[in-house]
Amino acid sequence: MRFGIRLGALALTCLLTAPAPALSGERGAPAGEFDFYVLSLSWSPSYCAAEGTDANRQQCGRERPYAFVVHGLWPQYEKSYPEYCRSKRPQRVPNALVDQYRDIMPSAGLMGHQWRKHGMCTGFAQKDYFNLARKARQRLETPSQFRRLEKPTMVSPERVEEAFLTANPGLPKDAIAVTCDKRYLREVRICMTKDLEFRSCEAVDRKDCRRERVLMPPARGK
Repeated sequence: MRFGIRLGALALTCLLTAPAPALSGERGAPAGEFDFYVLSLSWSPSYCAAEGTDANRQQCGRERPYAFVVHGLWPQYEKSYPEYCRSKRPQRVPNALVDQYRDIMPSAGLMGHQWRKHGMCTGFAQKDYFNLARKARQRLETPSQFRRLEKPTMVSPERVEEAFLTANPGLPKDAIAVTCDKRYLREVRICMTKDLEFRSCEAVDRKDCRRERVLMPPARGK
């Protein structure tokens, strides 16, 4: 009997600590047909630290000490998302357009990948998609303590989420997910309507980081 109780307790522990299942993408979906957006903000120093010598030098060079950057603006269905949608839009993002958005999306490689995987699914032209990404970024206030970090800092993902909720009145608690890997805080994801208003999104919210504390490497950027 005790053995059975121990097995039951172990199963419950595994259930509580296992990561939430990832949403699956629907490749080749028709462009322009989706329900809402996810604005994904990446903590750039975590990306740079995790990727090491493989990190993009436009983003991780010493002359560009970024903090939170736009990873992407992702069209979503309620329980999945479109990706690499069917579209006659050009695949390549021209350098002139890249230069206009380096302040929020710091590399040509990042912009090109996000356009092909997610931007085409909006049905918008390139300039309209990236302009919308800028507007979404401006819609969200970054808590003052995360605009700059002078030294490596261990943080509670839950406290990071609370800081964003406090800095953004009207942001529902189930409209935000803070993600991590085994060591670093990686992203803050915010759900928005097509009009860029905050909205709940249970499937995204379930992807919250479940670690008690994770590392945020320093950033002295904007």
